[in-house]
This record gives sequence, C-alpha cells and structure tokens, in this order.
Amino acid sequence: MDFRIIQSPSAGALDIISRRMGMSSSASKELLTGCDAIGLIQGKLIDMVYVADLAEKAAGITAVDIRGSCPQNMVLLALLGDTASVETAISNIKMKMKKNRGCD
Repeated sequence: MDFRIIQSPSAGALDIISRRMGMSSSASKELLTGCDAIGLIQGKLIDMVYVADLAEKAAGITAVDIRGSCPQNMVLLALLGDTASVETAISNIKMKMKKNRGCD
C-alpha cells in the first residue's frame, strides 16, 4: 500500500479529488469543505475496504473511494478530516496491517 497525507490541500488538489469522487459536485464539495487534511491510500480492493473501515473507526474521518482507471486494479481512498484525525487513522491502519501480516 502507498500512503500520502496532504495537509492544507490547495484548491487544485481539492478540485481533482472532488471530480473523482463519483458523486454530485455539490455533495463532493460539501464533504471537502473545511477539510484540513486528506490522507491518500492506494492498494488492492480487499485491503482498501478493510482500511476504510479501520480508518473510520479509529478517528473522526470520512473515507471516500476515488474513481480512476488503473491497469493493475488498484484502488485509491481519500481519508477526509482534520490533520490529527487523518494522521491517527493512517497510523492505525499501518499498525493493524503490519500486525495482520505477522499472522500469515
């Protein structure tokens, strides 16, 4: 999985994400309003559904599927929220995924 955090996202970054959220422009813009940080996570579908659940349970964030076309069938999630919550969610995901790999 690849992880990135965008703190204080620019108008351009918000516009790109808004257009790729697969919902009406007003709904996506409403979700992005007041968003201090965006966590981006890319990986396999099975992992992305699992980490979306982990992220929303770990912190007060919203996980959103970002639509796109990737020949490797990778999925991109955006974790929307304040900086501390996005960082907490990503830290929790990394910890749980590392722990789960040890059980294989």
